[in-house]
Amino acid sequence: ARACGAVPMASPPSPRLLCALLGDRLAALSARPLLRTAAPGRGHRRVTCQATRTLSSLVDALFNRRSRDDSLESNPRRLRPGKVSPRLTVPSHIQRPPYVNSRQRPQMNDGPEIHDEKGIECMRASGKLAAQVLKFAGTLVNPGITTDEIDKAVHQMIIDNGAYPSPLGYCGFPKSVCTSVNECICHGIPDSRPLEDGDIINIDVTVYLNGYHGDTSATFLCGDVDDEAKKLVQVTKESLDKAISICAPGVEINRIGRTIQDHADKFKYGVVQQFVGHGVGKVFHAEPAVLHFRNNEKGRMILNQTFTIEPMLTIGSTNSTIWSDDWTAVTEDGSLSAQFEHTLLITEDGVEILTQC
Repeated sequence: ARACGAVPMASPPSPRLLCALLGDRLAALSARPLLRTAAPGRGHRRVTCQATRTLSSLVDALFNRRSRDDSLESNPRRLRPGKVSPRLTVPSHIQRPPYVNSRQRPQMNDGPEIHDEKGIECMRASGKLAAQVLKFAGTLVNPGITTDEIDKAVHQMIIDNGAYPSPLGYCGFPKSVCTSVNECICHGIPDSRPLEDGDIINIDVTVYLNGYHGDTSATFLCGDVDDEAKKLVQVTKESLDKAISICAPGVEINRIGRTIQDHADKFKYGVVQQFVGHGVGKVFHAEPAVLHFRNNEKGRMILNQTFTIEPMLTIGSTNSTIWSDDWTAVTEDGSLSAQFEHTLLITEDGVEILTQC
C-alpha cells in the first residue's frame, strides 16, 4: 500500500490526483500551484489533467524525479510496490462524476466553490458520509491486513450508501481510496502489501454523493507504533486543528499556511509544500489553492465557501520522489510523513467542519 494526498518548477503539467492540489509556489512562489491531480501514464507516456488557468502548471520536473529504488536494498522497512488488483465496479444506478469514463480531462473551477442553502445541505451529506467511511476504514487498520482489503471495504461502504468513490477513475487512478504508509506522502495505490506492526497509514477518502464531493483523511497507527511516529501524527493533527480554528469570513487564506508552519517549526518537522489544499464541492478540485506553509498569496475566505485543509508533515526531507506507477509520492530520504484533512464550510460564525461524524 502506498500513499494518497507535491519544488519550484515551471513546465507543462503532469497531473496527480485527489485530496490536494500540487503547489509549485516554492521559493519566490513564481508559479501558480498545481492541482494534485495527475494521471498515470502507460510506459513513459504521461496523461495530463489540465488545471484552471490560475492553477495551471504542474511540476513536470517533480514527476520526472522517479526513484530507482536503490535505497531499498539498504533499508528493508522502505516501501516496495505490491500487486494491484483489478478495478472494482460501481452499480449503474449510482451517479458518477463527469470525469468518469470520459476521455476529456476533468474540469477545474477557476473560482471558489460557494453554495446556496441546498448546496450546503448536499455538502453536509457528502461530508458526513466521507467521515463515516473514514472512521470505519480506521477500524480496519491492524497488522496483517492489506491496503487492497481496506480499499475493497471502503468501496463497498461507499456504494452501499448510494455514493461514488471519487478517486476511482480520476485521471485513471485505479482504486477507490488512497492509502499512504510510512514514508508515503500521498497518492498511495492500495495493493497486496500487508500492514506491519509499527506502521502508520494515511487513508484518504472522498465520496461523490448527490453531485457533491466530501473529502477527508487521517493517519492511523498500526499496532505498536514508536514514540517518534506517534508524535509526528499528533503534531500533524494539531496543525490542522489550529489552522481550522482561525477560519472565518474575510480571513486571509495565507494565515492557514502560517499557522501550520508555526506549529510544525516548534517540533522541527518539515511541511510538504508540493501538495496543497483546494476548493471542493460540485467539482473535486477548485480554487483556492490552500498552501500549508508560510506564503504571501492573496485571497480571503468567503461566506458559504467550501475548501480543504490537509497538511502533510515529515520528520525529515519534504521533497518527494514519484514511483513508476506515476502516483505514489514518497519522501526522498525515506522519512515518515503524516497527514490529516477536513472539508470546511465558511459560516457567519466562523467555520463548520463538514467531514466529522
